[in-house]
Amino acid sequence: MKKELAIITVVGRDQIGIVAHVSKVLYENQVNIEDMNQSIMKGFFVMGMLVDLAHSPKNIKELRQQLDAVGQKIGMSITIQHEEIFNAMYRV
Repeated sequence: MKKELAIITVVGRDQIGIVAHVSKVLYENQVNIEDMNQSIMKGFFVMGMLVDLAHSPKNIKELRQQLDAVGQKIGMSITIQHEEIFNAMYRV
């Protein structure tokens, strides 16, 4: 099956459980984490994830709604977009 890659970004004040909350949504929706990077800068948590949506029963819009709900619950900004859109936006 061909991969359907997307980029997830998470930004906000550092707190316990951020990765757990986001990964729970991905696990429940059969989304595979291909790669991830995170850092904490002066109390701010920043994470980027490359994920594969190919096996998920949900489309990206439905996943975005679930991630938005988690973001509101934990006070973080969480975005998801297809890899092609991300690359087009940040191409130099």
